[in-house]
Amino acid sequence: MVQGKNDTIKVYATRDIDGTMIPWIPLADVTIKTTRIFRTPEARFQYDRLRYNVLKVLPYAKFARNRYTKLNQDLAVTTNKREQRSLVKACDKEIKDMFNREVKNMSIYQGEILIKLIDRETGKSTYDLVRELRGGVTAFLYQSIARVSGHNLKHQYNAQEERDIEAIIQTAGYN
Repeated sequence: MVQGKNDTIKVYATRDIDGTMIPWIPLADVTIKTTRIFRTPEARFQYDRLRYNVLKVLPYAKFARNRYTKLNQDLAVTTNKREQRSLVKACDKEIKDMFNREVKNMSIYQGEILIKLIDRETGKSTYDLVRELRGGVTAFLYQSIARVSGHNLKHQYNAQEERDIEAIIQTAGYN
């Protein structure tokens, strides 16, 4: 029997304890999904509310990550403090011009979720971002205002604590 070029498939293999060869075949990741069952209608309502709010503020968090990355690249290029401040002010003005009305119309709950998602996307707490870009006094003032409304800008995002938010992001395809 004559073998052609498509008759052989090369795979990695490993030798077993008995000396037999075991092939390694890479498989695509499998996502296991199930229907979520809620104990009460109130729990269902709370989850639906969280889902709505996460999907509403997630694009803002993604934009914040992209803009913060671009700003860091721009700041790395220059060593002049005056030029760095002007870059930060230009970035701040751009963000305010684009999203000022939308962010002001957000509920407090949506703002809390936005703070968590910005931390998730950038890897830094919102307090650290404000302190780095706007200064310690401004960060202190923002933290004070947040504490009055019951929030904490220094809170670090933990994927284990925020399992519902992670699940919503995964199922929405924003991974």
